[in-house]
Amino acid sequence: MRASDLTSRHNYFEDFQVGEILKHARGKTVEPLEQVWITNVTMNTAEAHFNEHAMKGSNWGQRLGFGGVTISMCIGLAAQDTAENALAELGMDNIRLMNPVVHGDTLYAYSEVLSVEDSDREDAGVVTFRHYGVNQDDKQVFEGDRRMLIKRRSHWGDK
Repeated sequence: MRASDLTSRHNYFEDFQVGEILKHARGKTVEPLEQVWITNVTMNTAEAHFNEHAMKGSNWGQRLGFGGVTISMCIGLAAQDTAENALAELGMDNIRLMNPVVHGDTLYAYSEVLSVEDSDREDAGVVTFRHYGVNQDDKQVFEGDRRMLIKRRSHWGDK
């Protein structure tokens, strides 16, 4: 089996156009276990993420999701369309968390192609995306730019 049989035929370097907006197909409901586990594993000591009693008296009235989980879920939701043919992550910038995420929220993502550039490799090019995350109420919860080295169809795809 060829590697190109395992990926989409529409997300090679040549397929991305500046200004294109990709609405990603799946949503993901944030489970309490995911939030609490990752908060603990990363040694995040902010009680807002794991002390329900303390948060009942806050402006939010409940625990808040850890921003690292929000970021990774939104980028993960975008991965099938944007990173499936990536060779390397080159950077992430301008990360913003706009609204809190709480247990039970469902996240959705979309991406905008900001730039498409040649690289120093003939088998790949650099694409910069701006990823957006929204919750079930269409409130924006995340925004961030991501540069990736992506395979060229001319070298990696079906001939």
